Amino acid sequence: MTNSAAPRRHLPTSPFRRAPAPPPPKVFAVGDRVTHDEYGLGRAIGVEGELAVLVDFGSRTERITAPFAKLFRL
Repeated sequence: MTNSAAPRRHLPTSPFRRAPAPPPPKVFAVGDRVTHDEYGLGRAIGVEGELAVLVDFGSRTERITAPFAKLFRL
């Protein structure tokens, strides 16, 4: 059996469900109000593309890296 990098094709006549699409990546902009499960409420003060977000939480500034599992936009 060979390991190919190509994704499996879904045939329209297949009785099986198609695999769910992955969720879209979280995108943040400077000035966004955010909440973090560990640090609380804050405001995005810097964005490094899709790699990291610099957030001011009032008492501390944290660099949150992707994936942003605990960071949510309000």
